[in-house]
Amino acid sequence: MEKIPMTRAGYTALETELKQLKSVERPAIIRAIAEAREHGDLSENAEYHSAREKQSFIEGRVKELESVLSLAEVIDPSQMTGSIKFGATVCLVDEDTDEEKTWQIVGEHEASIERGLLNIKSPLARALIGKEDGDSVEVKTPGGEKSYEILSIKYS
Repeated sequence: MEKIPMTRAGYTALETELKQLKSVERPAIIRAIAEAREHGDLSENAEYHSAREKQSFIEGRVKELESVLSLAEVIDPSQMTGSIKFGATVCLVDEDTDEEKTWQIVGEHEASIERGLLNIKSPLARALIGKEDGDSVEVKTPGGEKSYEILSIKYS
């Protein structure tokens, strides 16, 4: 199987979520199922069916997280320099609107647009890989072509 690149912070966040699911969520749902069973007829017991559905979701997420963590390759961006690579924090300016944005390029399981964490597989990240300070980048987005200028690259 192919290794999954991930930052230390992303790995830690997934590990924390897995521990939460196993030590808190899983026991709570088992108790909820047991309690719902005590209410009698399971065929018409909405609490029971809801708890079983939640249990199914939790077990699926536990399996997914265990799989991702077993394949994770933790990369330390602070050891890198030079052109844009995985883990780089890049400050860009939109050449059309002069709007500045800062993104860190991370693995797909830790990406979050709201937190400025850009999926390595996204069109923008793929266009940025290998570029240097001052370079201009053309990106095809669902909203059309976008042009960005790279203002700075940091590894931390």
